[in-house]
Amino acid sequence: MALVGQGRLALDTPVTRWLPDFRPASPDGGIYAITIRHLLSHMAGLSYGFLEPADGPYTQAGVSDGMDIADVTLAENVRRIGTVPLLFAPGTAWNYSLATDVLGLVIERASDRPLAEAVCELVTGPLGLTDTGFGVANPDRLAAGYVDDGGAPRRMADLEIIPLPFIEGSEGLRMSLMRAFDENAYPSGGAGMIGSAGDLLAVLEALRKGGAPLLSASQVEAMIKDQTPGMDLLPWPGRGFGLGFTILRDSVAANSPESVGTWRMGGAYGHSWFADRANGLTVVAFTNAGLEGQSPGGRFPDELTQAVYG
Repeated sequence: MALVGQGRLALDTPVTRWLPDFRPASPDGGIYAITIRHLLSHMAGLSYGFLEPADGPYTQAGVSDGMDIADVTLAENVRRIGTVPLLFAPGTAWNYSLATDVLGLVIERASDRPLAEAVCELVTGPLGLTDTGFGVANPDRLAAGYVDDGGAPRRMADLEIIPLPFIEGSEGLRMSLMRAFDENAYPSGGAGMIGSAGDLLAVLEALRKGGAPLLSASQVEAMIKDQTPGMDLLPWPGRGFGLGFTILRDSVAANSPESVGTWRMGGAYGHSWFADRANGLTVVAFTNAGLEGQSPGGRFPDELTQAVYG
């Protein structure tokens, strides 16, 4: 969105403007343009490997979901994503996906610099943040990761495959904390960043208060507009999707005390956050509890939200 504000990206311009070879086949044989808006809203027709059966097309194409150790560059991983046919014509449906990783390469091309440098120039630098990037600034400060192994938490191994029983046939999430220490790990826009709760809070507070110094107020309004009206987003009942995160539509359906319009997102290693502008409230929770601390899916974010509003 910062690049959009500078005129270096445009939301409704085809991605091929920056990635000329990224042309996944459509399931109906038609030729459709994937736009930046489609990627930001996860309406591009892409998917994740962990959402597919263990031998699904992403696995067969050698695509990394960005959470494991993979001997691949960002450009090569995006090339592989582009060899897999789309699930649907862009803009016609919603599916959580590797779209954010594709955006990472778009940002590199539009800014003419590596993704880590672009993020520093556009986001963390203007806010004076030093904890957040694609590597560990101080390894001694990195929290140990845990997983719930049948009710008994244990330390994560160097490589974990965490089952997802609610996704039929899925191998699960391939996760490696060692990725944080691998200087050669490609910068995954969807899953590769490491940082502190305080840094993320600073970014969200800048957006909640109007966007400065990162974005204009009109850009923030564009981000929080529901791009998926009339669509049911699983696993987010009662929520739509804006440009980068979920937007609460129905508090009852979502079983949440948050105000309608609240933004929320989270991640598989155990973090969650939400911003409720109506109540002037931003909450960030970083845990090291694997899926238990994730929003959606984990109990901790739900119980924390109930406690905050209670």
